[in-house]
Amino acid sequence: MYFRVEEGKWRRKDYHKPASCRLIIPPRSTEQVENCCSCQTLSYPELTHLSWWCLLLPRLAGLNSSLFIIWYMSQGKHAEARELMYSGALLFFSHNQQNSAADLSMLVLESLEKSDAKVAEDLLENLAKLFSLMDPNSPERVAFVSRALKWSSGGSGKLGHPKLHQLLAITLWKEQNYSESRYHFLHSTDGEGCANMLVEYSSSRGYRSEVDMFVAQAVLQFLCLKNKTSASVVFTTYTQKHPSIEKGPPFVQPLLNFIWFLLLAVDGGKLTVFTVLCEQYQPSLKRDPMYNEYLDRIGQLFFGVPPKQTSSYGGLLGNLLNSLMGTGEDDDTEEGQEDSSPIELD
Repeated sequence: MYFRVEEGKWRRKDYHKPASCRLIIPPRSTEQVENCCSCQTLSYPELTHLSWWCLLLPRLAGLNSSLFIIWYMSQGKHAEARELMYSGALLFFSHNQQNSAADLSMLVLESLEKSDAKVAEDLLENLAKLFSLMDPNSPERVAFVSRALKWSSGGSGKLGHPKLHQLLAITLWKEQNYSESRYHFLHSTDGEGCANMLVEYSSSRGYRSEVDMFVAQAVLQFLCLKNKTSASVVFTTYTQKHPSIEKGPPFVQPLLNFIWFLLLAVDGGKLTVFTVLCEQYQPSLKRDPMYNEYLDRIGQLFFGVPPKQTSSYGGLLGNLLNSLMGTGEDDDTEEGQEDSSPIELD
């Protein structure tokens, strides 16, 4: 594959190697690059010497850009390769070249994975920036965020770095994708940001009669994740800023009073207080069948309540079969108690 300059443009051509042609090196000055596959001239006035390769290599017939980065990383230049692919992806995004930008974004992740790079705030911000520029409906975005969160967990098996979750949540909030934003806020430590998002979510898409349920679910889920601080912050901020909630405590809505008392009980750690509280507020807790499941988990985490014995068979027959066969659940319960949770936080 050879190139030559025609009328001031870098034009891709398939030439035999005549004397008048030469193998091109990246231009060190601003040039226009014509993509012959679509007969479209692309002008990139901000091109740098390195970024030129990012833009051109994926467009060369018969070349795979992933091979290029593998070669680059084989020389031990992981940071340089990552910077190259990141700047190239930003350029593609700026010119609405979504597919090529997504490919380079995935290569940025590949570079992080293969170099064993340590999780750092600047890297997380770069990943969040790439995520924010991707088409929200593209399948590449789903794959990208999944791999990014896995890398950010550092192999710990957790659900991703809290800072990355926060940045993703803010992006999704701006896109008004409230349900996905709430999920990522739950796995961050940004209780205030979560509360502000929930106020907007409730005000724009919720029923007035459910203003208390938006924050109740969030607080209970934060507690299920053993994040007392964020649970308290999201409750305080939400109740102070929501236009449909009168100042408290105490509150007009019984469910809000329950959450307020629950947070106090968690700090105290007394099982009797927790038990009486749950019994007294059963009418409010019945509004959502998930509340009692959350509270079962909270009882285990903060009040020493033993986990419920779950059987593989249901009803009277199940109990009889389990007693005859001996399920052996007691042996495994203590070992998996701390991290096991049947609750899905969606």
